[in-house]
Amino acid sequence: DPCAIFGTMSVDSLCLTSWRARPVSFVSLMTLYESNFIRLRALVGDARRLAGCSVSSVAGDLDLHVEALEHSPYTTILRLTYFFESAGEAAVADPDLEVRVYHDARLAEASRCARWVRHPGLAELKAGLPNALGERWLRNMLLNKWLDYCTERGHRLAAATSAPSVTHGRS
Repeated sequence: DPCAIFGTMSVDSLCLTSWRARPVSFVSLMTLYESNFIRLRALVGDARRLAGCSVSSVAGDLDLHVEALEHSPYTTILRLTYFFESAGEAAVADPDLEVRVYHDARLAEASRCARWVRHPGLAELKAGLPNALGERWLRNMLLNKWLDYCTERGHRLAAATSAPSVTHGRS
C-alpha cells in the first residue's frame, strides 16, 4: 500500500501522467481526476459510506460541509462547500462543488460548480480556454487545490481508511 509507505498526500505524486505536463488535455484531465480521488479519499474516507450531511470543524477555518447527494453501485455524488454568513443575510455557499466519485475507476470529477465565474480572474482565464474541456479543467483544478487546502487545515470527515492502491498502466 503506497499510503503506508509514503503518506496519503504523497500518493497522488505516483500518478503516472502528470496533469501539470500539458494542461487542458484529455489525458491530463483524467490524471487530475485521479489526483482528486486520492485527495478526496484522504479527506472523507470511502465516499460510499457517507450518508446525509457531515461537517468538519477545525480552529481557524470555516466548517467544511459534505453532503452525500446520491449513491449508485459505481458512483457517489457529493456536495462540498463552505457557508459564509453575513449579518442579516442568508449564508452563501462558496465554493459550492458537486463531485462525482467513480469508485471502479478511482476518479473524482467536479461535475458542477455554482457561481464560480464571479471572480474577474477566473472569468478572464475561462474566456481563454476551449469551452467544455476548459471548464472541466478549471472546476477540477479548483477542487484539487481546495481538497489540498482543507487537508492542510486539518479537516477530516471520516476515520482513516486505507486509500486505494495506485494502479499504473490503466487502459
